[in-house]
Parts: sequence; C-alpha cells; structure tokens
Amino acid sequence: MHLWEVNHPYYCNESNFYAPGNDQPTQRYKRWSEFLVGEGEADLDMNLVFRWDWQEGEDYGAGEYNGDDNYRNGKLLIFFMGQRKGLYRWAEIEVCRADEPSVLGYLRPRWEYMRKLWEPLA
Repeated sequence: MHLWEVNHPYYCNESNFYAPGNDQPTQRYKRWSEFLVGEGEADLDMNLVFRWDWQEGEDYGAGEYNGDDNYRNGKLLIFFMGQRKGLYRWAEIEVCRADEPSVLGYLRPRWEYMRKLWEPLA
C-alpha cells in the first residue's frame, strides 16, 4: 500500500486549540527536500511524530493525480508532540508521488521510535 492510499479512521485537527487565532504552530514547505533541510534531523524526543496524513485530490485542496509521479498533487501533514514543552504542532509539505521513498525513509525511524516507547505492550 502506498502512503497516499491510506485513509486513517479518524482525522487529526490542523489547529491547536490553545494557540490564539493566526498563531498556529505550523510550518509550511513547498517541497519535501525543503522540509528535510528544516526538520529532517530534529530530535526524536522533542519532536515526537505521532501521525502523518498524505492527502491528494480536490477534497484536500490538492490536485488530482495526472499520471506524472513528479507532479505535486498532494500534501503531507506530519504531526508532532514537543514532549518537553507539551507543544502540539504540525508541518504541511507539498509532495509528489516520487517523494514517497524519501518520506518512508524519514517516517520509518520515527515509527521504530514510537514502537520503542510502547514496547512493554508489544
């Protein structure tokens, strides 16, 4: 299954209830490579990834897939918890299907880290 084919059973809100108005703790990136430069090496504890959503299509304000894997028709939302400060934030990244291998390379170590946190229940 590809990341863009996943339909999570519940949504994650793209706003922080405790952040007033336009002071939402979000960062937007025009390219996956731009995100990696800005946040790719962020500390796993202080930037705990707890969810991601790859969205495509008009329902999400993105374009329909046109057959070109390099066409940016999607957006990737990555949700973080800053555990030290209790800060819920997210990043919105414009992506194309050709980005998927690199996105997987970013997400897999964070999945393994999450599994380590929950290891006693495995």
